[in-house]
Amino acid sequence: MKVDELLKRLENVKTDEDEKRKITEYLAKIFSDGDLLYICYIMTKDKTIYDIESYKKLLESNKISSDDAYVYVESNYYFRYDTVKYLYPFLRYGSQKSLVNTYLSKLGFSSLYAVPASGLKYVAVAIRFLDIARMVVEVVDIGTAAININLPTILRGILRTKYVDNHIYDKEVDDIVSRLDSQKLFTGYDFDEAWRILYRYYEDHDTSLAKDVEIIKDTYNHIFQPYRLVYDLKTKQFIPA
Repeated sequence: MKVDELLKRLENVKTDEDEKRKITEYLAKIFSDGDLLYICYIMTKDKTIYDIESYKKLLESNKISSDDAYVYVESNYYFRYDTVKYLYPFLRYGSQKSLVNTYLSKLGFSSLYAVPASGLKYVAVAIRFLDIARMVVEVVDIGTAAININLPTILRGILRTKYVDNHIYDKEVDDIVSRLDSQKLFTGYDFDEAWRILYRYYEDHDTSLAKDVEIIKDTYNHIFQPYRLVYDLKTKQFIPA
């Protein structure tokens, strides 16, 4: 299927809040023990979780299908609590590339962190903060987020129609991320500018930015429409987000 046809098909994907809740709860419990050591994973429809390399090998050996993929998960941990990462995990450094890799995977492309996964519906971030013993998980519908950050338009301007083995080079991935970064999506601010404003407000206590922070917060929730949960790593209980 051509790139344009795939992009059009994905623009009408609908999401389910109850489904997102169940996925978020499941990921919080799975990733809370810290045994999963990689950064990127694919969760299939049967809730099996594979690191990217394992998933690729199974795909190449035809033991699973790309349509089995369901959630692209990025997991990380930090020794020190960071308010911005805690409250806005899809605005942390590197989150743009995760969004791009998920969407490329959905379209059937492969690169360092993208892998053919046509069944993907969601992208998730699971972050553990070790000093406060809490984990934040947000699950986002990749189709909705991609449209809201103009990824289909960006990809049409960069991707060619045909690729050898659907492989996309790192330079093209970087070009997509760069164009995504350059957009003033957060009411006049790009990703990095929005992050810096949030950091100055929460970490440097610059209260003059309060109105900007509220605007960025509203825009963040509009763009990503995340389902969010916070998990206490000590009590193994969900707590107010």
